[in-house]
Amino acid sequence: MNIKTHTDIKLDNWIHLYCPESIKPYAYLARLDRPIGIWLLLLPGWWAIAMSSGGIIAMSSGGIIAMNSSDWYILFLFAIGAVVMRAAGCIINDLWDRELDKKVKRTHTRPIAAGDLSIKQAFIFLFFLLFLGFIILIQMNVVTVLLGFLCLPLIIAYPLMKRWTWWPQAFLGFVFNFGVLMGWTAITGIIELPTLLLYASGILWTLGYDTIYAYQDREDDVLAGIKSTALKFGENAKIWVCSFFCFSWLLLSLSAIIMFKFHIVFLLLPAALHLYWQMKHWKADNAESSLNIFKSNMIYGLLVLVAFLI
Repeated sequence: MNIKTHTDIKLDNWIHLYCPESIKPYAYLARLDRPIGIWLLLLPGWWAIAMSSGGIIAMSSGGIIAMNSSDWYILFLFAIGAVVMRAAGCIINDLWDRELDKKVKRTHTRPIAAGDLSIKQAFIFLFFLLFLGFIILIQMNVVTVLLGFLCLPLIIAYPLMKRWTWWPQAFLGFVFNFGVLMGWTAITGIIELPTLLLYASGILWTLGYDTIYAYQDREDDVLAGIKSTALKFGENAKIWVCSFFCFSWLLLSLSAIIMFKFHIVFLLLPAALHLYWQMKHWKADNAESSLNIFKSNMIYGLLVLVAFLI
């Protein structure tokens, strides 16, 4: 199997070494060997839970607030839900893209494209995951349940965006950060101004890091007829991505200031420095650099989470 040296698809991963042969195609289909997608889906939801509940303990305009056992349980449910729904999203993506994947070196070995799993098997696995997601979802309040159902059409439509628009990364931002709305309402039952600011911040963050990711696949995307912001921005990559990151952090800070007053900005400075580090070290014309910088966004997300928990 001919795989690019820079890719995060490895042949010596834990699935290859330890999973039974009958399970391997399903594990690869769910991208369980590449957990970065789970983290990037999960962290915005965790931000919202931590911020709306006050973190471990915090001063707000309404007095002292802190996470209780119910809030920590919601945090746990979101972690399980992120694993399940990210896997479901990957299956939906691969079902839509099974013919495109056959044309791209990096994706032609995906289980559906390679014929390791039939379409029927993929749908059965998908419905099983969606059922698990439903069981997790109904443990939350009515508003959050409704938002969960509202997100499904976005998940289903996302794979089509790269056929229709040069901005599929922006659409991914709406999908991947929907956990902000759900996490916030799971705690408070309502959507507030800080919720929307945090959601907008997450969308811009995703637009930035997924553009970085797309720069490693520009040649393959052209051959497959796929559109992306990486192809649209061309040599102006850093100008665009830096702008997305700057506005993302500013909206993040504004959301936090409304909740916790100005001192929270100092706790968010390490996250800002990490975004600066990304821009300083990213080489858009180097596929390995694009992959590594993309994956480092998990660190940014964790730095933000720590600030909100504190």
